[in-house]
Amino acid sequence: MPTSDGPSRFPVFAAPPKGNHQRSPGYVPGRVAPVRSPPPAKAPPPPPIKPHGLPSQRQATFSLSEENQRRERAHSLRLRKNTIICFGVSIGAFFLSLILVLSLTSGDILDENCPDHNPSLSNWNPGHQPEKAMVVRRGDFFRLDSSATFRSLAIQSGGRVVFADNTDGSKNISLRTRHILIENGGGLHIGGPKCRYRSHAAIALTGRSDSKDSNIPGLGGKFIGVMSGGTLELHGTERVSWSLLTKSVPASGLTTGGDAFQRNFSRGINLRVVDQDTADILLRERYDTHESRNDSRRLTQLLRSLPAGRIVTLAVGDSAVKSLLDETKKALEETLGSSHVYNLKYRQAWALVSVVGGGNTSCSEDVREHENHDTGGRALARRNFTTVNGVHFSVTAYSEWKNGFPISGFQVDAVDQVVLNLQDEVQQTWHPGNQIVVASTDYSMHQAEEFTLLPCPHCTTRQVRIQGKPLYNHVGEIIDGVDMRAEVALLSRNILIYGEMENSCYGNNLCQFYSHDTYGGHIKIIGNFSSVHLSYVELKNMGQQREKSRYPIHFHMCGDVDQKGGYWEPTYVDGLSIHHSFSRCVTIHATNGLLVKNTVGYDTLGHCFFLEDGIEQRNTFYRNLGLLTRPGTLLPTDRNDTLCLSIKDKVYKGYTPSPSTECKAVSTFWIANPNNNLISNAAAGSQDAGIWFVFHSSSTGDSHGLVPETKAELTPLGIFYNNRVHSNFKAGLFIDKGVKTSNASAADPREYLCLDNNARFRPHQNADASRPRVAAVIDTLVSFKNNDMGAWIRGGDIVIQNSGDGSYPKDEGSSQEVTQSLFVGESRNRGTNGGQNKYWGLGGTDGKMRTLPRNRTFPIRGFQIYDGPLRLTRSTFRGFIPTPERYTSAVGFSLKNTWQLTPRNNMSHLHFHSTVGLRSFFGRPGQWFEENDLDGDKNSIFHDVDGSVTGSKDTYVGRADNFLIQHPSCVNKPLWNGVICSGRYSQVYIQTQGAPSLTLSINRDEYPAAPLVLRGINSQGAPSQQYQPVLMMSKSYTLHWSGPAPREVVLSLINFDKDDWVLFGLCYPPDATFLIMADINDRQSNTFDDITDYGPVFSLADLESRPLDRKYYFDQNVGLLWLYLRARHDRDGHSYCSVKGCERVKVTATTSSQQTCNCTSKAYPKYAKTPLAVLPMPAPDTQPCKDCGAKQRVFTSEPWMSYLQTQVKSLSVKEQQRGDNLSFIAVNDVMMPFTQPGYLVVSVDACSGKVTKKVSFAKMDAKMKQHLMTGIPKRSIVLMATRGQPEGLPDVAPYLIPFGLAKAADLHNKESVALWAFQGSTSPPPWVSLQAGQRDDIPGPQERFLPLALKAYGCPPPAVQQTRRDLELLDQAIGL
Repeated sequence: MPTSDGPSRFPVFAAPPKGNHQRSPGYVPGRVAPVRSPPPAKAPPPPPIKPHGLPSQRQATFSLSEENQRRERAHSLRLRKNTIICFGVSIGAFFLSLILVLSLTSGDILDENCPDHNPSLSNWNPGHQPEKAMVVRRGDFFRLDSSATFRSLAIQSGGRVVFADNTDGSKNISLRTRHILIENGGGLHIGGPKCRYRSHAAIALTGRSDSKDSNIPGLGGKFIGVMSGGTLELHGTERVSWSLLTKSVPASGLTTGGDAFQRNFSRGINLRVVDQDTADILLRERYDTHESRNDSRRLTQLLRSLPAGRIVTLAVGDSAVKSLLDETKKALEETLGSSHVYNLKYRQAWALVSVVGGGNTSCSEDVREHENHDTGGRALARRNFTTVNGVHFSVTAYSEWKNGFPISGFQVDAVDQVVLNLQDEVQQTWHPGNQIVVASTDYSMHQAEEFTLLPCPHCTTRQVRIQGKPLYNHVGEIIDGVDMRAEVALLSRNILIYGEMENSCYGNNLCQFYSHDTYGGHIKIIGNFSSVHLSYVELKNMGQQREKSRYPIHFHMCGDVDQKGGYWEPTYVDGLSIHHSFSRCVTIHATNGLLVKNTVGYDTLGHCFFLEDGIEQRNTFYRNLGLLTRPGTLLPTDRNDTLCLSIKDKVYKGYTPSPSTECKAVSTFWIANPNNNLISNAAAGSQDAGIWFVFHSSSTGDSHGLVPETKAELTPLGIFYNNRVHSNFKAGLFIDKGVKTSNASAADPREYLCLDNNARFRPHQNADASRPRVAAVIDTLVSFKNNDMGAWIRGGDIVIQNSGDGSYPKDEGSSQEVTQSLFVGESRNRGTNGGQNKYWGLGGTDGKMRTLPRNRTFPIRGFQIYDGPLRLTRSTFRGFIPTPERYTSAVGFSLKNTWQLTPRNNMSHLHFHSTVGLRSFFGRPGQWFEENDLDGDKNSIFHDVDGSVTGSKDTYVGRADNFLIQHPSCVNKPLWNGVICSGRYSQVYIQTQGAPSLTLSINRDEYPAAPLVLRGINSQGAPSQQYQPVLMMSKSYTLHWSGPAPREVVLSLINFDKDDWVLFGLCYPPDATFLIMADINDRQSNTFDDITDYGPVFSLADLESRPLDRKYYFDQNVGLLWLYLRARHDRDGHSYCSVKGCERVKVTATTSSQQTCNCTSKAYPKYAKTPLAVLPMPAPDTQPCKDCGAKQRVFTSEPWMSYLQTQVKSLSVKEQQRGDNLSFIAVNDVMMPFTQPGYLVVSVDACSGKVTKKVSFAKMDAKMKQHLMTGIPKRSIVLMATRGQPEGLPDVAPYLIPFGLAKAADLHNKESVALWAFQGSTSPPPWVSLQAGQRDDIPGPQERFLPLALKAYGCPPPAVQQTRRDLELLDQAIGL
């Protein structure tokens, strides 16, 4: 048997002394050597792991077979050597046989994969010695068999401590200590990767921050520390770490919201009528049967009129019998089955819940005698029910006298009855009593909710029941094509490591910010450890907010921890639950190659999954979940407004930080180097961002100086695939900015490591700017319900697919592309008012109340254009409907923008759903836009390449009031505040020196009365300024200043193609003289070539006759210096300059004048021209756009799954009377309308998604009954819609039960029905639903996305097994 149990330099099993180490030819690693029949099978183990370092010599099993023993004894007898050695062997064989017999008796299995089965271990029961500093040294191999307490525990010099386990998991062992230090060959083991711990183990880390006597240098207190040569192997029972809801859970558990009522002195019989199919309250009424016989008659009439099956609940307030008529009592007895109504007494408490027509068996009622103004408790009646869609609920009534007050009330709720439907089979590993958390699916991360699991014998393997009821809605479906399903995480594990906490904050633990104790435990792993693997362990109350380097899990300067670092089995953490943490979740510090997977980080302070110094690379995050990431104090980027302004001990002198630019960046995933891999993770709620890629210009912290320059900005992005981000306050995904890498000083008083706008991501091969660019691919990003933006991505080259600085752009020629993506403005996920959602108002395609990201007026923009160049192509927009209070547009622009927008920003092959009311919007003065007059606002523009936005190919869309880009044939779009034009457009960057605080007025000679006034991109008063106008090519312009003309002006040609030109007239005083020269600036090398002087000519006509020459003309009478700006070289790709470099013209003026240089009054009408189009406007397209929009209908976190898009629109008579005439069923956008009253039933094969049958019926007759019973194939999705007032609707209900409904619905008086059902499964899918309406409560058009080809449907496996892209990428990331 092998002597090593996994990835360790030191064997878990010690070889038996003088044992036989030869393997038999049939040896199989990991084989079990049973000595009795084995216990029930455990969960399948993970793949075998390889030992770290060079494989040590494997050693033989520690038990000999009986045959070998027999031969050994026979051999010794034949030799007849009556020696001490022979005697010893015989005695040894005897005791070994005795061990085997005892093993047979005990029923144990000796498994080499189980560390506690190691025969070299001795049982250890040290007991509770709270003042003992326990040291386990070389030769100490202990099996901890019972709970223990120490002051501290050191495991060193080859010593080993292993927690005992047993087959039935009943070994509950707790270890309490201030710290555990593992070093120099020492090891701590709880379970193994192929023999997972079954029992419950707990390690409690104790101590207070003000107790200094137990602190260890570099580790502090309250820790598990793994030093050089140490081994930490913790492996709990494998469980589903987190899953997704597959059915939405409404607030309260009921779509109707439930009901609660309590009142004093509500005399008479208080009554509620409840819809048995929906739990909706249909009637609230009080009948004063104490004083009013008329009320008693009204109650009788009501009871006689109610349909069978209706739920009725009654509760007496004060008294109800004085005027209660016999006919009413009889009605109560006959309709509700009451047994007590005839015997009711004065002021007797009475409560009843029953079903009309159900008789005595359906009635729950209770009475309490009244005596001395008290009933000694409540009369309580309660019954449980189920809605037609399978949701359990209870109806409760109560009545009592208490302290002289009559109290009565009702509750309709789902308390302790809510069942969660999940994507994964969890029942085997999620047990009653376990804790779970359900993520928010709204704007506020604070809508995440914790629950305790309850027993649920009726649940399927994919269902669990929760204690209590939810306060908020949690989405469990695909909505508008976006996977908005809530994550559901298991917090409990059978190995628990936790910090023992004080009841409140104390001492120097930042009590000014936190009322609770933040001095938790921590685990720190130091470089050159022997082996560390943690799986399925729960960490609670971990991390220390006051101290850096004290985190729940901290890999501290470990270097390479995979095979590159010599670790045979790469280091990993897997399946951890880290919750209620006081400082981060997993910190990776100067460590490379770590695998973090299936780990949950919940309710933590500061960045959760944290890369620290900017040099961490090749780490892989796979399928981790972080939620409720709160602000912390450690770094400026951890802090919110309050913390940022309050913590100033590390800024220079009296400097006050700016929260918006230096702090407010706390993120669930803080990625400080792009060369890391993120695959299938979920960031489900952070104070600022879900995933933030930030760029360090140099290594920071303890790593400072190890790597002089990180080149993070230039480093190619690792794998980014299939991540989801939602419920974050700032952004889902953020790729931009850096951190300050210098200490605070008078020159820069900001704190070290504060957020800094000093970096732009521009990846190149080998992080070398001179080598080709490498596109950073953001593949399959699902982003929703983020307050500010789904994603902010700046830099290039960056490609987003399958989802959804200084004076020049930093990386010349880079670009961004978004393709095959879906943008949804306001979805059918309307959220819940509460949970720190501040804003609630009308919106969406249905015009109903919903949560809002900022307030009711905040403009929603699907695709926000900023900077560029960027391309948006083959994408789809849905749900952008403006309201009277709010502009909501598919395409918009960054608000209050001072920076440039290039006309090379372009769009093509876009599809706008019918729910898009405003395709583009350029802003208007008012709230959020302010004056809408910053330079970037005025120069907003994009290119509609194929007309899919405007309906006209090769057109540009710009601001309606920008006449620098217009001609007479342009088309105004008043609702957009835009204009559609044809032409060629580029930019001139106009840089000035020595003339601060100037505004620039640009007139196009064809529109002299409509100048564009620019204030520049730099702050007013800056010694240099830059203006970035977008200009129509082949036109002439004059430039005027608000003060004296600048001494120096540099004109750079941006995005000019070869031979593009404009004619400029710059305003100067008449006495000005000029030195003008042209050059080409290579921005990479900052060199200048092709330097050529301009010479004068003496008329504008002369200048215009020789446009290719480098000449200028100065009209002294007007004050205009005229010259041509013409591109003489080609551009390459997305480069904004030519292949030779940036072509520039530099004008240096000499003048003694200080007059304001605005020549407008003299220039016009002299130089005015008639407006003309350079390129004619194209004819509008008459054909619909082909191949427009995203190919995918569904953007899900499980892209390997297929979904069916279904739409059902039933039509009631009242809707027809309002002018609506459309009723249909649609499958994958193929519409099947029906125009005659009756029913439409569509069957779809649930495996292939193909429509198999489409049948309409005028009424519910024998033909329709037969179809419902036998005409629908097995494994079918069944869709049904109605039109008009279909005949026989109540008779349909029983025939729908086989399709997955919980019971027959009451369809009497219903006017409209929509059905999603399934034929052919014993357990109905969670998406089965019946919606029925009447009067004004009509479902309207409904869309559902249903999963296809599920095993649960009975679908055969595909002939060609689909590969999981995420698993392929995981193998690629970790080098398999």
